[in-house]
Amino acid sequence: MKNPLNYQVTEYDCGPTTLQNAMSFLFKREEVPPDVIKHIMLFCLDSYNAKGEFGKNGTSKMAMMFLSDWLNQFGKMKKFPIHSEYLTGEEVFIGENSRIMYALQQGGAVVARVMYGCWHYVLLTGADSKQVYLFDPYYRKKPFRQPELKLINDMPYSRNRSVPWEMVNSTGKGCYALGPIDTREATIIFNRDTQKKAADTIEYFI
Repeated sequence: MKNPLNYQVTEYDCGPTTLQNAMSFLFKREEVPPDVIKHIMLFCLDSYNAKGEFGKNGTSKMAMMFLSDWLNQFGKMKKFPIHSEYLTGEEVFIGENSRIMYALQQGGAVVARVMYGCWHYVLLTGADSKQVYLFDPYYRKKPFRQPELKLINDMPYSRNRSVPWEMVNSTGKGCYALGPIDTREATIIFNRDTQKKAADTIEYFI
């Protein structure tokens, strides 16, 4: 059985919540080993804020990179059908020949670091030729001022936002922008049992 995706409990736990949402999006509840959830919580929320308070600067890029590698090693050891790829810099964009776009077409999920007032993790779950579809773990009821940003309230298993490509690809500080090229990061995660073959998912975007 698939679970609905969840919202973060505090101002800081967007990282572990989004990683757990990736598990819920990709796997049935009974398929997810408890070790995966345990280690997500163990390694996330590792950053200190300017006052030296632990966890109050969320989850670091280093933790995400480590977890990506850990998931691959765990999958091999425990025969759990998961595969993860950690991307940085110029690899992180939405568009033609984008590894993120190919991953979404193949049924994968992408944990992306974006701007939302501050750095914030969201789960990309789909895209078309104009929009990126994602689940933002930061609960919001009020519509955005920008009319191109859409709330989605009837797809709790996969998405709650629709964001134009150009907003996501922005190097600025706008909502859901990936930001400066040299600071970008994203983690692609697949369920190998449900991942579509590349030859079956070729699409062309204008």
